[in-house]
Amino acid sequence: MSKKSKMLLCACITVLFWASAFPMTKVAQAHFTPIPLAFVRCTVASTVLLIAGFINKIKIPKKKDIPLFLMTGAGGFGVYMIAFNTGLLTITAATSSIIIAITPIITAAVGTVVYKEKIKPLGWVAIASAFIGVLVLLLWDGILSLNIGTLLTLFAAFVFSAYHLVSRKLLQRGYTSLEITTYSIFFGALMCSYAAPAGFAELSTANVSEIGALVFLAMVPSAMAFFLWGKALSYAEKTSDVTNFMFVTPLLSTIMGFILLGEVPNLGSLIGGVIIVASIVTFNKVAFN
Repeated sequence: MSKKSKMLLCACITVLFWASAFPMTKVAQAHFTPIPLAFVRCTVASTVLLIAGFINKIKIPKKKDIPLFLMTGAGGFGVYMIAFNTGLLTITAATSSIIIAITPIITAAVGTVVYKEKIKPLGWVAIASAFIGVLVLLLWDGILSLNIGTLLTLFAAFVFSAYHLVSRKLLQRGYTSLEITTYSIFFGALMCSYAAPAGFAELSTANVSEIGALVFLAMVPSAMAFFLWGKALSYAEKTSDVTNFMFVTPLLSTIMGFILLGEVPNLGSLIGGVIIVASIVTFNKVAFN
């Protein structure tokens, strides 16, 4: 199998796993509050990955690379999950997935500075169009202050873009996708550890379905998905080759949200979502080719 084929396979499976995180987080939040949920999810995932890492004899991070792992821990897990979970309290799984889907173009835009990746003029037009779509989501109800969930999720998208950019730097320094995922989730759990008492208290009173949702979030959208995402990044020639796959996440999340939660997107979500997804597809086609 060629590198490109491996990249495609890993990226496709990852976005499917990530799409499931939006409705399943809603299920878990029937009992768990945002920060304790982030802590328990990261702790379970990092424990499993540390055991797998020990079996596979992964190397310990070098001291000079610890700041980079702290950044990926925050960008992919600690800070990201707190913002993501809190945002989902007031918006639907579909709306959240639409906003997070702009991560690729944020990543690409920042990548022009960090990795000197050139974006064509039409690519910048697509970036501007995507943010117009976000403004539609923010302003649809007429009062910006009522859309705190959207703002927090937009912040999560910016943070998540940092994860992708720093992960690529760690790959260039010789770390494997398993090592990057394992240590990133570990540091993410540490960042949320102040919520440990509340997390364990909520875990002790959760029912089977709520615990099942939590375990699923830790194992599938976290541990397995981020490992596969790291593999996809390692096979890609440039970061955007992988992150552009995220544009299908909103469609998958909307379908899952309807099936699992009975969520039906409002008109603002549909209009803003169409603008954003169309912008991302356009960006994918014209930005670098």
